[in-house]
Amino acid sequence: MIAVENLSIRAGHFALDDLSFQVASGAYAVLMGKTGCGKTTILEAICGLRTPRGGRILLLDRDVTRLPPAVRGIGYVPQDLALFRTMTVAEHLAFPLVIRRWPRSQVEERVAEVGHLLGIESLFPRKPVGLSGGESQRVALGRALAFQPRVLLLDEPLSALDEDTRLDMCNLLRTVQKQTGVTFLHVTHNPAEARRLADQVLRFQDGKIREESPQGIAGDESERFPIARGGSTP
Repeated sequence: MIAVENLSIRAGHFALDDLSFQVASGAYAVLMGKTGCGKTTILEAICGLRTPRGGRILLLDRDVTRLPPAVRGIGYVPQDLALFRTMTVAEHLAFPLVIRRWPRSQVEERVAEVGHLLGIESLFPRKPVGLSGGESQRVALGRALAFQPRVLLLDEPLSALDEDTRLDMCNLLRTVQKQTGVTFLHVTHNPAEARRLADQVLRFQDGKIREESPQGIAGDESERFPIARGGSTP
């Protein structure tokens, strides 16, 4: 579970005040709102990259408000992915395990497991330069999942992808969520993306966050995101 209680944040002239919401354990929650309203700031506060001025953040009923990022047990995929140009794909997946001092044999086992889950074993020797958008997203997702977090934060993870790749990634994210039971909080502007992925939709508007039904999210005439028909839905 993610619980944000009366959260307040100051960053220069930008401010968020008295925000509260909850995401149930094992749910796939999507956070929507206008550009610049503070969605990324909320994610950064949850994972420990910003210090709140007030309020509390609880993860799995533990107050993590003042804890450093490394001990919160959160995987985070930023919008720019933050891949390291000098590391191979396999080294990216191993990185969070190495810094947590996992034994070498367990690191190798876990890297292989995550690579198989995300279908990126063939990319292990490669570096980020030359990877496609979808491949890069899978690598960033794998790095965030490698140390087996119970909470995963995704900041506009599909915004730079073409429609077919975005659909593939939606299917993959749903598969990962079902297989791992990780609690997801995913920022997006795309209504169809939210409808396809979300168990829970959080709408950030007028300085407040309110919950709404995924089925009730309105699209618009410019929306062209394909929704798969027929067969099983991950």
